[in-house]
Amino acid sequence: MNAERHPLPWHPALPAPPWPRQRPQVSFIVCTRDRAAVLEACIDSIRAACRAHPGFAAELVVVDNGSRDGTADYLSRISATSDIPLTAISEPRPGLAAARNAGLARARGRVLVFVDDDCRLDRNYLVDLERHYASGEKWLIRGGRVEIGDARDLPFTIKRCDKRERLTRAVHPGGFVLGCNMTMHRDVAARIGPFDERFGAGGPLRSAEDTDYLVRAMLAGMAVEYVPDMMIFHHHGRRGRKAIDRLHRDYHFGNGALCLKHFRRAPFLLRHFYWAARGALREPIGGPRFDQELRLSHWPIVLMNLAGAAKFALLALTGRPRQRPLPAKETTEANAEAGAR
Repeated sequence: MNAERHPLPWHPALPAPPWPRQRPQVSFIVCTRDRAAVLEACIDSIRAACRAHPGFAAELVVVDNGSRDGTADYLSRISATSDIPLTAISEPRPGLAAARNAGLARARGRVLVFVDDDCRLDRNYLVDLERHYASGEKWLIRGGRVEIGDARDLPFTIKRCDKRERLTRAVHPGGFVLGCNMTMHRDVAARIGPFDERFGAGGPLRSAEDTDYLVRAMLAGMAVEYVPDMMIFHHHGRRGRKAIDRLHRDYHFGNGALCLKHFRRAPFLLRHFYWAARGALREPIGGPRFDQELRLSHWPIVLMNLAGAAKFALLALTGRPRQRPLPAKETTEANAEAGAR
C-alpha cells in the first residue's frame, strides 16, 4: 500500500473533557446544525446501545456546526450528566466536512463511527461492531445497514442489502456505504487524511464528502465493505417530491465534482457518467428511469454532474482550500505500520 500519509488533525488548544483519559474503544461522531429536536433521539439511541453492551467502552463526540436553535444549551446540559463520556465541541465554519474534521480532531477511540443526527442506532449496534472489528483487519472502511426510520418518509438515503459485499470499480461508490453509518479504524483516518471541505452539505459542492473519502480509500489500496447488520434507522423526514428531487440533484452535483477531482487516478468514475447519459437518452423512447419507485430521472444526474464538475474547476482555479491547516498528531501505531508498508 503506497498511500500518502496524512496526519490526523488535532486541536491542542481545546480543553480536555471531564472524563478519564484512557482511550475508549469506539468514538461516535455526530455532526449537527439547528436540529435539536432530532439530535436528542439520536444521542439517546447511542447511549442505549452503549448501556446494552457496557463492556465495549465508548465515547460520544458531538460537533455543533453553528446552531442557533438551542443545540448548544442542550449539549451543555446533558454533557455533565451523560452516562457515557460526551464531548460537545463547536465548529463555526459551515459545512458537514468541516464538522466531520472537527470531530476527527477530538475523537479518542480506536474505531470511529460517523452517525448523522437524524439517525437512531439499533440496540445491538455495538455487538455487531465489535464482532466485525474483532478479526483485527483494520485497513478498510466499513458501513452498515440503514433502514427507514419512519414509514411516512420516502424510501431514500437508505441501504437495505442483505449481503455482505466489498466495493469494486464496477460499482459507483456513491451510496455503497452511507456517510450516516460509516466506520473505520482511527489509523485509516490518519492515513487518508481530513475530509475535503469543498464537498458535503453546507459546502460549495453540496454533497459527496463521504463518497470522496471512499474513493480516496480505494486509491490507497484499502477495502470498502458493506455489512447487512450494524443497523441504524434514518429519520430523514422527507415526505414530498420537492425535497427528494432537491437531494437527488445535490448528490449528483457533488458526484460530478468527484469525477473531475479524481479523473486521472479513478477514470472508472467516468464510466458511471456515461451510463447515466445513455440512460437519459433512452428515457424519452421508453427506457427505464434511474429509480422506478421514486420516478427519479437520469437527466438531473447528467446535468448536475456537468454543473458539479464546472463548480469544482472554478474552485480549483480560485485556490479554494480542501481543508483548514491544523496542527497534527499521528498515532505511533499508524506511523509504524505505514513505514512497514
